[in-house]
Amino acid sequence: MNKRFLYYIAAFIWGAPGIAIAIKGCKAYLTMPENELWWLCLITLAVITSFILMFRRIVDRYCALIDAQPDQTTIWRTFPPRGWILVVCMMCLGMALKFIPWISAEFTASFYSGLGPALIIAAVRFMRHA
Repeated sequence: MNKRFLYYIAAFIWGAPGIAIAIKGCKAYLTMPENELWWLCLITLAVITSFILMFRRIVDRYCALIDAQPDQTTIWRTFPPRGWILVVCMMCLGMALKFIPWISAEFTASFYSGLGPALIIAAVRFMRHA
């Protein structure tokens, strides 16, 4: 496949969960009382900022890897092996968080509302490189 297509695959792998997570976080925000919203927004801002900074380095590294590929390559060259392990671990962690009963709605609202948009921004960065 064309290496340009690898950018779109990477954008989908990061963006699709980002949309789902952002929606879940926004739904959790709707259940919060108004007097708690200000500090949850501060936590969300800290989460989104930290993940954007972290994902920026990762996306740049993966884009450099894709750029170094020949014009025709395989889908497995989208990420290095460590990157595929990261994707699988993040998916497993996300699924496991659903089944932990003591995870509060406040955590879901603030964490997911920060993580989701950060993943979407990372997906946009992949698409910009294409």
